[in-house]
Amino acid sequence: MRFLTVTPNPSVDHTVELHALTRGEVHRALAGSVEAGGKGVNVARVLARHGHAAGAVLPSGGVDGTRLETLLAPQDVRAVTVPIAGSVRTNTTIVEHDGTTTKLNEPGPELRAADVEALQDTVSRELAANPDWLVSSGSLPPGAPADLHARFVRAARRLGVRSAVDTSGAALAAAVEAGPDVLKPNEDELAELLGRELHTVGDVVAAAAELRTRGVGEVLVSLGGAGALLVGDEGTAWAGGPALVPLSTVGAGDCTLAGFLHARGTATQRLATAVAWGRAAVLLPGSTVPGPAGTSAAAAAVRTLDDPHPDTLVKDLQR
Repeated sequence: MRFLTVTPNPSVDHTVELHALTRGEVHRALAGSVEAGGKGVNVARVLARHGHAAGAVLPSGGVDGTRLETLLAPQDVRAVTVPIAGSVRTNTTIVEHDGTTTKLNEPGPELRAADVEALQDTVSRELAANPDWLVSSGSLPPGAPADLHARFVRAARRLGVRSAVDTSGAALAAAVEAGPDVLKPNEDELAELLGRELHTVGDVVAAAAELRTRGVGEVLVSLGGAGALLVGDEGTAWAGGPALVPLSTVGAGDCTLAGFLHARGTATQRLATAVAWGRAAVLLPGSTVPGPAGTSAAAAAVRTLDDPHPDTLVKDLQR
C-alpha cells in the first residue's frame, strides 16, 4: 500500500538512557540515540520498514531541519519538505532503568500564514497521486490553525483518500468534526475531549461511540500498558498482552496506528496487529521502530477479546 503522512511539527528526537533521574544532579548517561521524529514521521518510518511506500510531508528549516532530513534519508521514507524560516525542534526523552520515561518536548518553530498555505498546497498535490491512506498526526506548532489536521482530512475526502488522525487538544476536537476514517486518541486525550473521566470499558466505548455519531469511522483507543480498544462497525474489541518493562515508549502509539492501517482481516485481527506493533516498539531504545521480525515476535503474546464487559475497569483489562 501507499501511505502519505503529514507532520506539522516534526522533531529531531534525542533519547538519553540513565539508571535513575535525580533532579539537580549531574548524570552519566548509559547510552544515547538520535532519530527523525514527530508522530507522522514515525508512522512513515515503521510502514517503510514493513515494505510500504511511505511519504512524509513536513515543514523543515534550520540546522535541525537539515539533520532531520539526513536521518530520514536511509530509512526508505520519501521526505516531502516545505521550507520554513524557523528551525525544526529537538525533543529530549530520558529513559530510566525501570522503564520510566520523561519527555521534554519543545514547542517547535512558528508557522507563518504563508507556511501554512504552502503546507496545505503540498499535501493537496501529494494527495492527487491517490495514496491509499493519509495519516495526519502530532501536535501543532505555534501559528498553526487548530483545524489544520481537519483541513487535511477534508482535502483527502475530496479526492477519495481514506484518512487517519492522531492528535490532541483543540486539534483533536476540530479533527473529529471533519470525520476521519480512523481516529486514534489515547485514553487521556479521549477523556479531555469529552470532558469526563473514563474508568471502565463501558465509559471508553460510550465515548468512542459518541465520536462515531459525529462522523468518525473507527476509533482506536490506546490504553498504554492495558492494550487498546477498537470501536467500529464490527462492534467493540480489545487486544493486549502480558506486562512489559519498556525500553522506551516514544513512538509506540505511532507504531500502533501504523500496524492497524497495515493489517488485513477482521476488525479484531487488525487490532491485534496494531497492539503487536506497539508492543514491539516499546522493547526498542529511543524512537527506534520495529521491523517485521520484531512485530511478528510480539504478535505471539497478543490476546484479543470481542465485546469486553462494559463494567470492567480499564486497568483490569490485562488480568
